Amino acid sequence: MDALDLQPALIEAALKEQAARKLGDYHAEILRRARFAMELQGNHERQRAVLLVLAADPLSFINDWVWTYDPRNISRNLPPVVPFVLRPTQERLVLWLQERESTQTHGLVEKSRDEGMSYVVLAYFLHRWLFTPGFAAGVGSRKEEYVDRKGDPKSLFWKFRDMISHLPGWMMPAGFSPKLHDNHMRILNPVNGASLTGEAGDNIGRGGRTTMYLLDEWAFVDNPESVNAAISQNTNVVIKGSTPNGVGNVFYTERFSGRFSVFTMRWQDNPDKNFTLDVGGQLAFPWYEKQKANLDALILAQEVDIDYTASVAGVVIPAKWVEAAFRLVLPRGTDGAAGVDVADDGADKSAYAARQGPVVLPSLRQFKGLHRASDLIETGQADGITELNYDKLGVGASLTATLAKVEGLPFTVRGIANSHKPSSTVYPDAQARAEERFANLAAELWWRLRLRFKTTFERETLVKYHPDEECISLAELRGHPLESAVRAQLSQATYEKAGVADKIRVNKKGNGSASPDLAEVIMYAFAPAAPAPAEVYDPGTVSMGFGEAGSTY
Repeated sequence: MDALDLQPALIEAALKEQAARKLGDYHAEILRRARFAMELQGNHERQRAVLLVLAADPLSFINDWVWTYDPRNISRNLPPVVPFVLRPTQERLVLWLQERESTQTHGLVEKSRDEGMSYVVLAYFLHRWLFTPGFAAGVGSRKEEYVDRKGDPKSLFWKFRDMISHLPGWMMPAGFSPKLHDNHMRILNPVNGASLTGEAGDNIGRGGRTTMYLLDEWAFVDNPESVNAAISQNTNVVIKGSTPNGVGNVFYTERFSGRFSVFTMRWQDNPDKNFTLDVGGQLAFPWYEKQKANLDALILAQEVDIDYTASVAGVVIPAKWVEAAFRLVLPRGTDGAAGVDVADDGADKSAYAARQGPVVLPSLRQFKGLHRASDLIETGQADGITELNYDKLGVGASLTATLAKVEGLPFTVRGIANSHKPSSTVYPDAQARAEERFANLAAELWWRLRLRFKTTFERETLVKYHPDEECISLAELRGHPLESAVRAQLSQATYEKAGVADKIRVNKKGNGSASPDLAEVIMYAFAPAAPAPAEVYDPGTVSMGFGEAGSTY
């Protein structure tokens, strides 16, 4: 049985089993909190000690005292009001928010649907509202009803008020009165002067000054340029959060601009969603299978899989294929190769990637200019490569000049001319030679990488089994500082058929503005090892030739 044929009854049974486990966790946590609260009841000295500890520790504050509300829990036989126990990703988000505040830098949160971003940010704001004198938090969204409408749980202020309502009386500011201090779009702490204010639509950022500001659903705001202009005079720390909404918006541009610290919240990192079901010896994800069954494919891709290019035609490597490569854990192979992309002194960066068999190694890096030859040699030796590939045209020629002078290189250095004609290789997805199908060699190399990701996706999702050597594993890049950039760049390139011959041409920048250097060096690392006669393409045969690939040094 493959994942596409997973029976709804099996999915529902797995979801019910997970809900039962969750209910047990809730009961244990509610009991723990109740005992803690009883120990503190009436003990003013201990209460003061706890407040001192909590003032310096937002994680303990949230994990011990904050509650959330989710009416959907009722349908799963779970309580609608539950203790807010931060998941690992949510804890990292709190620490990331602290870093944004302490460094006075902006941040952007991209997320799968329903990952609790707004609750985490509001809980962080609540901590500051209670313990930081003069802290001014701002929240904004595209519609006023999403910011503040009393009685509406989807509004940000409702969530904030609900969290306040579950705090013990001894933790609340002395003299706090909802009638006096809780008004529409404004909640004031009368003791320390801290506040939460809200704005909506085109008015976001135009009122007052704030310490930190949350722009919720940023990809869906109607006039983001106007909001950006206004918010720039409001605060030094803007947190912009959203699920993707295609590529034709400011959120997408800012996400890949390199100007923001980016935090990613994926469903794959959520223990409430990433639990698995054994299907014939392979693992399936019941929660995700249900989403696939219930959601439109475009919505699933954008709002669940964080795929910005889901609505873009002709993406060379879809984001869901990239995600499969990050999930697929494979053993390192015995053959090693690396790729280098040499940039000039402009905005682009040089990059290096290496692989052992189908596994991309964590030595992946970016750097300005051309690395010293000794650095590349040392890194290549450590990675066990036998060949280093690069684009030999343009500024890449400097790599040849540098390394050609080195005697006794432990690996072959080979320049690849991307503009050269493709090979005579016949690919299984079209019965035509590459030279008849692709506009240039670069398009063919991108297509080879595409097919490798496709086989990985088919294997990882149980559609079809493929041997290790036909796949690609990015699992060793999980947690890497460049992980988000790799994910984005690999799905950036687009293709189209152009010209009289209707040949495939690849636009490596796609709808982006920056060159996908990390994706390119991975492509070079998987380029065939040496020219060879035409033959039928096999993704696992690394030594496959591709015509005029360049010179060997």
